[in-house]
Amino acid sequence: MTTMTSAYANKVLRKLTDDKEYWQNKENEGCMYIAAADEEPVIPDYDYTTVAGEIAKIDEKIVRIKHAINVNNVTNRIEVGDSSMTIDEILVKMAQLNKRKTFLDRLRKQSPKTRINSGAYNPRKTAPEYQYINYDLELVKSEYERIDNDIAQMQIALDRYNQTFEFEVDV
Repeated sequence: MTTMTSAYANKVLRKLTDDKEYWQNKENEGCMYIAAADEEPVIPDYDYTTVAGEIAKIDEKIVRIKHAINVNNVTNRIEVGDSSMTIDEILVKMAQLNKRKTFLDRLRKQSPKTRINSGAYNPRKTAPEYQYINYDLELVKSEYERIDNDIAQMQIALDRYNQTFEFEVDV
């Protein structure tokens, strides 16, 4: 058993992913070779059993670390503002809020009244057309700021937790 923080576990996962890519590249480059019929072949240094074994060991470590992170994310609660949430709840909530924030960002940038360019000349239509917003622009702006603040609070709580809370990993 090894004790890790979530931040450290993610660094280990990145390292394992790099190691796996090394062995996959070794496999891709070494599993076949081309030789002319009238030349001595240059056979790459490749052993399927060794390479496959290394990839399998790395995959097993990745599974164990990701499982430990997932268990940690669903069992431990942290304080965010005036509520207590699990990490997985925070991650889902942050995704929802980010989607809403993107929509509100578009709304808050709209002008209350915009002239519509009709494109082609239409002799029957002489009056210009306008597009109007159908919402309280100040309310949308304040809602955007509130959501942005909520996301920031969640992110700060997550960052603090990921850097400090330790859990056991069977690697």
